[in-house]
Amino acid sequence: MIFSLFRKDPRRTTIATLYERIATASRTPGLYAVLGIPDTLEGRFEALSLHMVLALRALRELPDPAYEVAKDLTDAFFQDMDASLREMGVGDTVVPKRMKKVAESFYGRAHAYDAPLNGGDEAGLALALGRNVYGREAPATSLARYALAADRGFKTLNLDTILGTGPVFPGPETFA
Repeated sequence: MIFSLFRKDPRRTTIATLYERIATASRTPGLYAVLGIPDTLEGRFEALSLHMVLALRALRELPDPAYEVAKDLTDAFFQDMDASLREMGVGDTVVPKRMKKVAESFYGRAHAYDAPLNGGDEAGLALALGRNVYGREAPATSLARYALAADRGFKTLNLDTILGTGPVFPGPETFA
């Protein structure tokens, strides 16, 4: 019975692998060098948030157990954000307040990107990305094209593919 405590949970491993693939895609150098996402803590949060939103949107459209996968993936994202804050030296008493801000920021971005992505509205998405990612009112057209292409690509995948080989994001270089 005690040995069951040391066994790997295949579900947790699958979710951790999926999250790692999404996080790795959000760190693709072309996002920063070609599409101009600032290579800062905030810029990396924006890139990860965008990739998470795209993945969660795809899971939302798939039949069960995709809902559970999306829930577990969201938990993995917030656990990573919590761990990152702690690694940066944020005190235990401040972490919950910062996590509340992280959650508000993430869900605000998900809401802002959802309608333009649903409608294939490049201009609307470019404005939302410009405000959030670049902190300006100028549209982020190239980044919007990247996100729309990734969203379209996700719609061709089923849950087994997403969990097996992972999501495939387009190369940022093609949207310069």
